Amino acid sequence: MARTGALRGGRAAERGEGPLRWEDGGMTLRVFLLDDHEVVRSGLRGLLEADGDITVVGEGGTVAEALARIPPTKPNVAVLDVRLPDGSGIEVCREIRSRWPEIACLMLTSYADDEALFAAIMAGAAGYLLKRVGSTDLVDAVRRAGQGESLLDPALTSRVLERLRTGPNEDQRLASLTPQERRILELITEGHTNRQIADAMILAEKTVKNYISNLLAKLGVERRTQAATFAARLEERSAQAARIDGTGT
Repeated sequence: MARTGALRGGRAAERGEGPLRWEDGGMTLRVFLLDDHEVVRSGLRGLLEADGDITVVGEGGTVAEALARIPPTKPNVAVLDVRLPDGSGIEVCREIRSRWPEIACLMLTSYADDEALFAAIMAGAAGYLLKRVGSTDLVDAVRRAGQGESLLDPALTSRVLERLRTGPNEDQRLASLTPQERRILELITEGHTNRQIADAMILAEKTVKNYISNLLAKLGVERRTQAATFAARLEERSAQAARIDGTGT
């Protein structure tokens, strides 16, 4: 069933004085689409405009295009792809919510990524949707965002708040290592021999061997090459999380 309606306080909303609300009338909801695939934008436009109460007022395929085109088009809702050629939709969301807080942002992505979800919530997104979402649910989400609603699961929001209080969860195996063992693991990852580690840490080589035996047991691996691989993966994961938290990429 087509849902027609206006937005309560339309003039105030256009001035950025508060969230939009549906009520009887004929005013349409204004939407901006950001996705680097033109065919995706075309499909979204057709889907959103089918009932006549939503109008797509602008489109973009990059971060730069979005930040240039959103201000003059004055949308009520921006639907933003997370991964873009020159950055991230989360970066766009952060900028929009900072400069034009009256614009609601919906993140739309092909990837279920906890780190990107965390970054989107921190950026002020009203919702985080996967592209496999049903067409009816997507249109409803856009309308609800235009009404000023949050589409984020309260449990997800609680996880974000808990993470802010405690910091990112650390791998328990890594947490079990002593500072000395962590330092030795770092040196192993860098390719140092036992003798080189002993010289660097001013320890006897036999002591280094004992440390290595202990840290291998704590990590649940048998060889130092396995420990090095474990540490490298953790470092890569941490770097990716930092990039997403800063840029959303």
